[in-house]
Amino acid sequence: MITRLAHVCIETCDLDATEAFYVGLGAEQRFEFRNLQEQLIGMYLYFGEDSYIELVKISGGKPEGSIAHFALEVNDIDHARDRLLNMGIPVTDKALGGDNTWMVSCHDPNGVYIELHQYTPDSMQHQGGTCYIDYTP
Repeated sequence: MITRLAHVCIETCDLDATEAFYVGLGAEQRFEFRNLQEQLIGMYLYFGEDSYIELVKISGGKPEGSIAHFALEVNDIDHARDRLLNMGIPVTDKALGGDNTWMVSCHDPNGVYIELHQYTPDSMQHQGGTCYIDYTP
């Protein structure tokens, strides 16, 4: 069912410094998020072998080391969702994200927010580009 860790999402007040840090470690930008005002608000950084860190710009202070969620790649999103429901775990409906990736989400027993992703041939994780979303930090 789960094939790998898909990404970890880090919220940051300093998107440039955070990007520079991970690029300095060998990552390369795969695609970016821009809001409807064309402001750069985040990006996916690629580490090879379908491993990513998602950076999301926030306003205001956050506690040090703020990880918003992590995502697991699955090979069958419908099966993964059914398994969670059969375990009694509340899970969202399947949705195709702006990045052309199928997704459901839930919380683990500790309250950790988890996304499950099934990539498509058009997923931006594979194609790159700009993903426009209605979000302002």
